[in-house]
Amino acid sequence: MDTRRLVLFVIFSMSILMLWEAWQRQHAPAEITPQTTSVAAVDGSVPSQNSSPATVAKADIADNNDYKLLTGQRINVSTDLFNAVIDTTGGDLRRLELLKHRSSENDQSNFVLLDDAGKPMTYVAQSGLIGGDLPSHKSVFTSTATSYQMQEGKDALEVRLSWVGNGVAVDKVYTFHRNNYAIDVTYEVKNGSAAAITPTVYYQIVHDNESNQGSKLMPTFTGGSYYTDATKFKKLAFSAMQKEPLKLPANDGWVGLLQHYFVSAWIPKDGLAREFYTKKLSEHIFIIGTKSTLTSIVPGASLTIPARLFSGPQTQKDLKATAPGLEYTVDYGWLTVVASPLFWMLSKIHGVVLNWGIAIILLTVLIKAAFYKLSATSYRSMAKMRELAPRLQSMKEKFGDDKQKMQAAMMELYKTEKINPMGGCLPILVQIPVFISLYWMLLGTIELRHAPFFGWIHDLSAIDPYYILPILMGATMIIQTYLNPPPTDPLQAKVMKIMPVVFSVFFFFFPAGLVLYWLVNNVLSITQQWYINKTIHAETVLKKSGGKH
Repeated sequence: MDTRRLVLFVIFSMSILMLWEAWQRQHAPAEITPQTTSVAAVDGSVPSQNSSPATVAKADIADNNDYKLLTGQRINVSTDLFNAVIDTTGGDLRRLELLKHRSSENDQSNFVLLDDAGKPMTYVAQSGLIGGDLPSHKSVFTSTATSYQMQEGKDALEVRLSWVGNGVAVDKVYTFHRNNYAIDVTYEVKNGSAAAITPTVYYQIVHDNESNQGSKLMPTFTGGSYYTDATKFKKLAFSAMQKEPLKLPANDGWVGLLQHYFVSAWIPKDGLAREFYTKKLSEHIFIIGTKSTLTSIVPGASLTIPARLFSGPQTQKDLKATAPGLEYTVDYGWLTVVASPLFWMLSKIHGVVLNWGIAIILLTVLIKAAFYKLSATSYRSMAKMRELAPRLQSMKEKFGDDKQKMQAAMMELYKTEKINPMGGCLPILVQIPVFISLYWMLLGTIELRHAPFFGWIHDLSAIDPYYILPILMGATMIIQTYLNPPPTDPLQAKVMKIMPVVFSVFFFFFPAGLVLYWLVNNVLSITQQWYINKTIHAETVLKKSGGKH
């Protein structure tokens, strides 16, 4: 095989792999699990308890094909990380603004992760109790204040909502912690009635299937996810929820909602048996949640039911500290085993240089150094083929359209010169998984979001505003075409001249951090290839001169 064709094949293969991985992320199929009998019916139609329609709702919001969220009084909560809004209807967490992260559209405003406005998205964290007239997410709670703020010197802020009905008192308590995206959500149930009650607790996330889907060129996954020790980490696309609702019994784990760079996950109490579920509420609104039947509470007794809600950025250290398996929400696909160590190395380098752009450059240099000998083998093969190019062209002119004679003559020439035309194949193939892993690692690393490099690049996760890096990238690809052996086929030669332009256009829409990585890799490859070409050429000249200088 002509080495040029091999290079073309490798580039094409990498492109197909990346597009396939992107498609899988966008349409990630769920693992079909056996359906089991539900312990309780939990959905958007859970009846409100001990409240009339007039007291339940002041307004209907998030109207989406007949799905409506009821709203009562709004409670504003301010901490070092959040501006949150809790609604007295259900005690839902209806809005969550992240103070340490800027908006994707406007870096002057904060990023809003949860919102119940319905436009452009519906994203709400709900929880409730079922059984014996207990408060669901449609019941109305009361609060002693409408505004809470974490005080200086305090490490926690408690927001308590109360509900009373038929002798049963329920407090729903949010506890926000300083410098922590995990929020404690605790139910305190006091049974003052004359009969025992056996509640079921549920935690769920409501989300639409249209927002945060990325672009057609750079699609990102937004959908459900769950984790147990038995199943490990699984993603669940909205299309899969629509096709077959999830009903999965488990003894551990969590359920969540993924989007690019961020995640929300309900983490029930350890040791509590649970069932994961999904439900389609309307054409564009879905639920993913978990529910558990609790122990019976006799008259006069109390029960505390703790849980946690993680809602924030996919920062590895925070995810690992919150719950087992939550770190897998930073999804590097089928090459996670390679990508995870690469991120560890990148973060260590950043800890020294304190600039993610420089860290990307240094990591690329280290990886290139690790594969130096393998790359050298490939480049030596290409350099030898380059030296044979004039002779191959003469043979083509000699044999004309007689491809059989041309092929036989080429094989004889390779044998005489001791050149294996496939010699550059294996070294390239060995490196492909590493470089694809690095690609997906950089694409999914939230640390690059709004991270500046220098000069005009203020966000390594966004496209280069002046397209300077993609243009430089295209220039390096053009240089590489001149360093490689020229194709003997005129059509193939034209294709190789067009490819740098085509790939440059693609890179116009890639995040600057990814383009920086490819640019640095290309510059290093050009340097190594130029040096080897020069060395092989000198050896060829010396050989032709009979060893005389």
